[in-house]
Amino acid sequence: MTGGRSRRGRRNRSTTEPAGRRPLTRLTVASLAAHVVFELGAGVGLPLASVFGPYAATGFWTLVTGGVWVASGRDASADKLLAAANGFGLAANSAHLLGWPTRGTKAGLPWLEDCEGLGPELMPFYNPILYFSGATGLLAIVRENRTARVHIPMAMLGLVPVLIAFQHWEHRRLRRQAHTRPAWWSRRLRRLASTP
Repeated sequence: MTGGRSRRGRRNRSTTEPAGRRPLTRLTVASLAAHVVFELGAGVGLPLASVFGPYAATGFWTLVTGGVWVASGRDASADKLLAAANGFGLAANSAHLLGWPTRGTKAGLPWLEDCEGLGPELMPFYNPILYFSGATGLLAIVRENRTARVHIPMAMLGLVPVLIAFQHWEHRRLRRQAHTRPAWWSRRLRRLASTP
């Protein structure tokens, strides 16, 4: 009986104690944040900036990043949320690589030539950020979110076509806004505002 309690106690502890700090998920969320900060700092805006403005969009992404970071320290009950977050990050990266001009690398991987108005000169910095967050997100799904069903991140990957369409729709809006309401956060887009 004591042995059963002991086993039961161990089983209970294993489901309630934090599942480690999930370093891969944390690397994924940090690199996705770096992706957004890179776009903002480069002067092409950031996701949702054309709809809510740069400050509200920054606040939103800060809250999302902080929420996923905190959840990554929780027990296995957070696995579904984290699998969805890692899957969404993979989907966003895939949308960039599938929805914008690329060339093939020697390894056969797509390499962005331009994306969202960043220009070819920033691609040597931008591509590694995308690939790093994609790789860590995939590894996190496989290694850290084991109690979550695989259909959760797969469902997120189903959003790729929607995200491609959204990226292009928002890019057009940001270009128009850069012309009509120039600001520091859209400065790189000003030169594109007059081109189709």
